[in-house]
Amino acid sequence: MAAMPLSLLRHIAACNNTPSLDHLLPFRLGGAEAGRVAPGLAEALAGRVEGFRLGREGLEMAEALDSPESRSAALAEAGRALAAEGWLRVRGEMFDIRAAAEGPVLGRLDRGAIPAFGVIGHGVHLNGLVRRRDGLHVWVGVRSRSKAVAPGQLDNLVGGGVSAGLTPEATLLKEAEEEASIPPALAARARRVGRVSYVLTLPEGLRRDVLHLFDLELPEDFTPAPHDDEVERFELWPARRLLECVRETEAVKFNVNLVLIDLFLREGLIPPDSAEGRALRAGLDQGVGAPPDGGRYF
Repeated sequence: MAAMPLSLLRHIAACNNTPSLDHLLPFRLGGAEAGRVAPGLAEALAGRVEGFRLGREGLEMAEALDSPESRSAALAEAGRALAAEGWLRVRGEMFDIRAAAEGPVLGRLDRGAIPAFGVIGHGVHLNGLVRRRDGLHVWVGVRSRSKAVAPGQLDNLVGGGVSAGLTPEATLLKEAEEEASIPPALAARARRVGRVSYVLTLPEGLRRDVLHLFDLELPEDFTPAPHDDEVERFELWPARRLLECVRETEAVKFNVNLVLIDLFLREGLIPPDSAEGRALRAGLDQGVGAPPDGGRYF
């Protein structure tokens, strides 16, 4: 008897391992809840870094910090203080803080502090597609073995966080050239096709990530090339081989599994109207970036 195929839902479950946030304290600024923090971190800040206090509603920034600029300055000081005590690692790249995925910018926070404060993080992921006579092929990146996260695992053609002040589209153009040597004129042809989100607890804190997804149809004679230390090489895989890899192994970076499952559903490699397809789509559309009323953004 043939073995039952492994469930792709395990990848969605692995990225959504936090059914409740009740063990964390709300982090509030500008009157809005923008994140969630560990009680110990809240105590490390309250009363020790100017502009923070621990109140009945959690960790709060002072009302006098009433602009994104003033909050950003206080958060930078907080990040330095927490890094000195081993709570986080300052990375020198700023991300915008929003209470909701589509909300206004309330301040800016170092990327290394995003999980510690449980703030929503935005990223972009690009599927590089080649349509050949023998079917759909997908460019796959093999991550550098020196990476701190998922060393040596398989990745999308391009991926990266949306830095403060940038749109997903602008981030895509920047990352495409930096990571895969894709000229801006070619990268600009990418289509925005959707997004996925998840809520994941890691040792460094809470990741509430929204990934903006793009497809780029590439000519057969184009070969991406590493331009920084993100990946070791790129390989062109038949889409069905990649689906088998996602289903049967753990070789793909944890959140890239979700991006690829979305691609497989859209391309019909997983029948979207099957029981599995419906369950997978529901899983991809949960979390902080979920569309309202069960709808789709794209």
